[in-house]
Amino acid sequence: MRNSVYYLLLLLAGIISSTNTFAQSNPVPETVMRSNGKIYVVLAICITILVGFFIYLLSIDKKIAKIEDKQ
Repeated sequence: MRNSVYYLLLLLAGIISSTNTFAQSNPVPETVMRSNGKIYVVLAICITILVGFFIYLLSIDKKIAKIEDKQ
């Protein structure tokens, strides 16, 4: 049992280290995305998600404040 856990951890460490070396051989993703104009799409989606999240939090805060005022 102990040996199988050791071999599993060794296998995972090997996989993680090999994916790291593959990632370093590719060109920088920011440069590729910026040259294609896709970085702005990613940025717009992230900003949209964050704005939606903050609006959702504000609406929940208002609902909680109304419930607290009733009590």
